[in-house]
Amino acid sequence: MTSAAELPASAGSNLMSPENTKSTKIPDPLRQAVGVYVTVHGHFYQPPRENPYLDAIERQSGAAPFHDWNERIHHECYRPNAFARVLNDRGEVVGIVNNYEYLSFNIGPTLMSWLERHDVEVYQRILEADVKSCARLNGHGNAIAQVYNHIIMPLANERDKYTQIRWGKEDFRSRFGRDPEGMWLAETAVDYATLQALVDEGIRFIVLAPSQAQRCRLLPTHDNPNPEWHEVGGSQIDPTRPYRCFLKNAEQEDTQIPRQEKFSASDECPYIDIFFYDGPISRDMGFSDVLYNSSHLAGRVGSAVRGDHRPAQLISVATDGETFGHHKGGTEKTLAYAFTQEFPHWGWTVTNFAHYLSLNTPTWEVELKPVTAWSCAHGVDRWQDDCGCGGGGTWHQKWRRPLRDALNWLRDRLILVYEEHGKHFFCDPWLARDEYIQVIRDRSPENVSRFLSRHQTHKLTSAEQVDALRLLEMQRHALLMFTSCGWFFEELSRPEGTQILRYASRALELAGDVAGVQLEKGFLKRLIQAPSNVDLFKHGGEVYRQLVLTAQLTFKQVAAQYAITSLFANHKPVETLHPTSLQNGHNSSIKHVPPYQKRVYCYTANELDYQLQRMGSLTLAVGNLNLVSEITWESEHLVFAVLHLGGWDFHCCIQPFQGRRAYTQLKEKLFGALQQASAAHTILAMTQLFGEESFSLRNLFAEERHRLMHLLSQETLSRLDQLYTQAYRDNYGVLMAFHRDELPAPQELQVAAEIALGYRCMMTLRSLEQDIAEPLLSWNHIVELEAIATEAKHLHCHLNIPEGKQMLEQLILRSLWQLLHDPQETVDADLQHLERLIDVAKQINLGVSLDRSQELYFNCLHSQIVPLFVAKTAKGQDTTQFSQLLKLGQKLGVDVSTWLS
Repeated sequence: MTSAAELPASAGSNLMSPENTKSTKIPDPLRQAVGVYVTVHGHFYQPPRENPYLDAIERQSGAAPFHDWNERIHHECYRPNAFARVLNDRGEVVGIVNNYEYLSFNIGPTLMSWLERHDVEVYQRILEADVKSCARLNGHGNAIAQVYNHIIMPLANERDKYTQIRWGKEDFRSRFGRDPEGMWLAETAVDYATLQALVDEGIRFIVLAPSQAQRCRLLPTHDNPNPEWHEVGGSQIDPTRPYRCFLKNAEQEDTQIPRQEKFSASDECPYIDIFFYDGPISRDMGFSDVLYNSSHLAGRVGSAVRGDHRPAQLISVATDGETFGHHKGGTEKTLAYAFTQEFPHWGWTVTNFAHYLSLNTPTWEVELKPVTAWSCAHGVDRWQDDCGCGGGGTWHQKWRRPLRDALNWLRDRLILVYEEHGKHFFCDPWLARDEYIQVIRDRSPENVSRFLSRHQTHKLTSAEQVDALRLLEMQRHALLMFTSCGWFFEELSRPEGTQILRYASRALELAGDVAGVQLEKGFLKRLIQAPSNVDLFKHGGEVYRQLVLTAQLTFKQVAAQYAITSLFANHKPVETLHPTSLQNGHNSSIKHVPPYQKRVYCYTANELDYQLQRMGSLTLAVGNLNLVSEITWESEHLVFAVLHLGGWDFHCCIQPFQGRRAYTQLKEKLFGALQQASAAHTILAMTQLFGEESFSLRNLFAEERHRLMHLLSQETLSRLDQLYTQAYRDNYGVLMAFHRDELPAPQELQVAAEIALGYRCMMTLRSLEQDIAEPLLSWNHIVELEAIATEAKHLHCHLNIPEGKQMLEQLILRSLWQLLHDPQETVDADLQHLERLIDVAKQINLGVSLDRSQELYFNCLHSQIVPLFVAKTAKGQDTTQFSQLLKLGQKLGVDVSTWLS
C-alpha cells in the first residue's frame, strides 16, 4: 500500500513532469480549462434485497459473518471510503480522507436508502462530500443520479423509462438538495429512445464505455459545415474530451439520413453530452493490480495523457465503486493518497464530469451504436438472451428470454389493471406513479395523506385509500421486477433471479387484491418455459414454487410472529396474581394496559388486549390486536392464542376478531383449559376454537426465529460453559504440561480451555461494561482480562467470541470519548485506564478494530489537542497532559511525531 513517504519516479513516457507544469502564470485550472484533469468515477450500487412483504433485508448466510451483503460491502467499501487512511512508512495514520470529496460517483437510490437507515454518519459524509466538491468546483458536485432501480433502459417500455429517470432525479434532489447534472445508466445500457427521455428530463450528460460509440467528427461550423466522420466502432474514440450527441428523429432513424443533411449548424436540435471513460485503464483498475499502489496508478493514468499540446484534456476512468475496498481490499487508501498527494504532485487537477464540461464545451459530435451496454458484447442480450455473457462453465442461459417474456407479459397485464382501476382514484394515474417516489422516500401518514389529497379524483374513503396505495405498490414492484441483476449471472435460481420473481409475485398479489384478477396461472405458464441449470428446479415454475411462494406472508403470519415473540418481549405490564397463584405459588397472570403499540417490520401492531398465565411449565398468552401495513394502510383485527410448552415447542393460533363477547368467551375457555395443567387439553381447546391451522417457531420470520433460537439456547449453553470451565480447572496442570513439552494437547482439553476462557472473558467484559464509570472496579476487570490473555497465549487458545470483539471496540471508543470530554483533573487516571484497555484488546487477540477510535482521536487531535498544545507551548505553560494525550495517538496508530519531537 502506498505511503506518504512514497513518490513516483516516473508515471509514463507521455507524462508531463512537475517541473514543466509549474508556472506562476498558469491560470487557475478550476476556473479555466488548462492542463491535465483526472476524474475517477465510482458506480456504487447494490440491488434491492428487501423482502417485498417486510421492507427489510433478511439474513444472508453467504455474507457471514455479516448480516447481509449490504452490511458486508459497507464494512469493506462504503465506510472505508468515507474515512480513507493515508499512512506513513510506519503504518501510522497521517490523514483521513473522505474519498467521496474527490471521486465522481453515483450511488443507487436503493443503496442510499439503506445507508440512510443503517449508518447515518457515512450517509452524511457522502452528502457533505458533494457539498464540498460543489464549493471546490464552481458549483458542480461530484454526485450524479442513477436510473432508480437499475433496469436496462433499452428493454423498458417508454413509460417505465421516464419513471425510472424521474424517480432517480427526485431521490437525488431530496438527498443532495440540487438537481443532478448527469445520470448513470444501469450497465451503461443505452439507445436513442433512452437519450430522448434523458434530454426531456433535463439531464445534461451521461458516461459511456468507448465501445458504445460508432463514429465521431468535429462539430460543423460556418467555416467547415460538413466535417469528415471518423469510424470509431472498435473502441478507438478519444476519451480525453466530451462529445455532443444529437438526437435522431423518427425520419432519420427510418431512412438513415445523416444528420448534417437534415440540419444546418444553426438548427436547434436536441442533444446530450457524453463522456467516454478510458477503457484500458478502467479495465486495469478492475482486473489488474494497478490499484494497490498509488504511484502505479499515477503511472497508468499518466500513460494516457496526450502529448499533442492541447490546452486541456481529461483522463477519466470508471468502474464499480465496490472495487475500492470490497473487490480489492484496502485500495481506498490508494485513492486517498492519489487524490491528495500523487495527482497534485504531477500538476493534475482532480475534477468531475460536470465541472470539466463547464470549462470545455464539446467541439466534437458523436453517434452511438443502436443498442449497447458496457458489460455485454451483444448489445443488451445479456438481459434477454443466451448470448454467453455471464455464463459459468457448462451452464446455459436459455432461461433469460422466457423470463424476460414472462415479466413483459405481466407488466402489460398490470398496466391494464392500473389504468382501469387507477382512474377511479387518481386524476392522472401515471402522474401519480411518477410522483409516488415522494411517498417511497417518506411513508409518514402525514406525507401519504398529502400525496393522496393532491392526486385523488374525490375524497377517498379508507377502503379506497388502501386500494389506491395497493395499485401504486403494484406498479413499484412491477418496476423492481426488472432490476438488471436478475439476468446478469448464469442461473435463474440464484438470489438475484429469485428476488425479482418475488417482486413479480407481490405485484400479482396486489393486482388480485384490488381487481380480483388471477394472473398467476398465465405468468407461471410462461415461466415454465425458462429452463434451470439446477436439477432440483428444472424450470422457472419450480423456482417460483419452491423459492418464491414459500416466502409469501399473510397478516396471520405477522400476528403469529407478534404473539410468539410477545412471550419474550419487555412489555412493561401491570402484573396481577390470581387467588390460586397465592395458594400454589406457580400460577401467575399478566395483563397489559391497552393500547400497546409495537412495530413489526413494516407493520404497526396495536395491541388492544393481552393476558398471559403460567401453569407449571406451560405458558399461555391470549390477545387481540389491530395490524396495519405502513405501506398500503390495509389492516386486520385479529385474535391470537399462543401456548409455550417449554423449550422450543410453541403452538399458536390466529383468527379474525369476532366481537368483544366472543373474544371474552374464548379467553375464559382457553384459560379454563390451562387450569388443568395439561398441554394436550389446552391444544385441543385451541383447535376447537381456532380450527386446525397453527403456527410454530419455524413459521416465524427468519430474523426473529434466529433470535429466539439463541435466546432459548442460553440456559443450555450456560450450563455447558460451567461444565467446560470445571473440566478446564480440573485439568489445567495436565494441559500446561502438554504445551510445556510442545506436545499436541488432547482435543477435548484444548476445546474445554478455549470455551472456558471465552466464557470467562465474556463475563469480565460484561462486568467492565457495567462498571466502566467506576475507576477501581473497571481497573480490576482490566487486570482480569490481562490474566485471561496471558493464559490464552500460554495455552495457544484462540477465543472465538465475536460479541466480545464488538464490546471491546465500544468500550475503547466510549472511554476515549469520555477522556476527550472530561475535566482536566481526571485526565491522568482516564488516560492510564484507556491505554491499559487498548493494550489488553491487542493481547487478547480478538481482531479488535480501532478504526472508530482512530477517527474520533484524529478529529480531536487537529481540532482541539494540537491547537491547545501549541498555544500552551508558546506561552511557556505546562503541557504534560497534552504530551500524554499525544502519546495516546501512538497507541491508536496515529502519527503524532511532529508534535512529540
